[in-house]
Amino acid sequence: MKQLVNAFLAILIVAFGLMFLAARLNSAEGYSGGNTLTIYNWGDYIEPELLKQFEKETGITVIYQTFDSNEAMLTKVEQGGTNFDVVVPSDYAIAKMREENLLLPLDKSKIPNLANIDSRFMNLSFDPGNVYSVPYFWGTVGIIFNPDMTKGMDFSSWDSLWDSRLKNNIFLVDGAREVMGMALNSLHYSVNDKNEDHLQEALAKLDRLSPNVKAIVGDEIKMLLANEEAAVGIVWSGDASEIMDQNDKLDYVVPKEGSNKWFDNMVIPRRAANVEGAHKFIDFMLRPDVAAKNAEYVGYSTPNIPALKLLPEDISGDTRFYPPAEITDKLEVYDNLGKRMLAHYNELFLRFKMNKK
Repeated sequence: MKQLVNAFLAILIVAFGLMFLAARLNSAEGYSGGNTLTIYNWGDYIEPELLKQFEKETGITVIYQTFDSNEAMLTKVEQGGTNFDVVVPSDYAIAKMREENLLLPLDKSKIPNLANIDSRFMNLSFDPGNVYSVPYFWGTVGIIFNPDMTKGMDFSSWDSLWDSRLKNNIFLVDGAREVMGMALNSLHYSVNDKNEDHLQEALAKLDRLSPNVKAIVGDEIKMLLANEEAAVGIVWSGDASEIMDQNDKLDYVVPKEGSNKWFDNMVIPRRAANVEGAHKFIDFMLRPDVAAKNAEYVGYSTPNIPALKLLPEDISGDTRFYPPAEITDKLEVYDNLGKRMLAHYNELFLRFKMNKK
């Protein structure tokens, strides 16, 4: 009997030891709440010093993880292996997360700095009433070009890209929504068009663009354009700003037919372990001094009105990256097209890439 009791006690000791070890490991990976906050964001998308500042001000330890696409982020959040407390998805991904019940409603009484956000960027289609999300950065999709290499060409219209003088001289970003959206806009259709005739018309027009396309690339597009490997690129405005910092010859424009106006917003996943800390972090990031420091480091446009006043004039006054309302009101946010239509967009884009001459 004594041997049985001793064996039982040994099992209990081992079990408690394993539970303690698991708790420590889970805390390190962001699985528990308390004094830990796990943030899931795009790579190089926050001023690192701000994380240290938040930790110092709140006593909360930040665990920071990154993703490189909304699809990768969605997969990880859906799987639920890590209890992320704050995530920064893009507009259409937020709509999908809402539909799949992956988000917690925000307690706005705990986010007083929400009042700093420009009303133009609130209450949009992907999150009516901002029940689940708060704007982090925003921007546009447009044309970056090298005036020295394009000999006075006018890029105020998407149609300029089809000019034969640009043969083998354009880089396209590797994104189905961006490239299909550009073609649809050039035909005066919506970036969210689901009409099959319009989509086929856009694909046919893209095929006619092929001789001018040097390559369809990812993040390396920034280095390639800065190094003048091509005269023109289709990029996000934040990337354009970074490229132009490296090569001040370049310029950026949003064509008159319209384009995408995109948003990356902060959300709290339903499985968050530290909801209180998540609200503190969101409110911290909306402070004018913090938002300004973050915008200056990242290079993307802040939606924070008081923060704009703290930025250097050459940043806040640059209408290429802070366009006025008469321009932004004409731009479109990407809608969540649904799985079938999104797959169709991807299929059409793949056909264009495979058929590129």
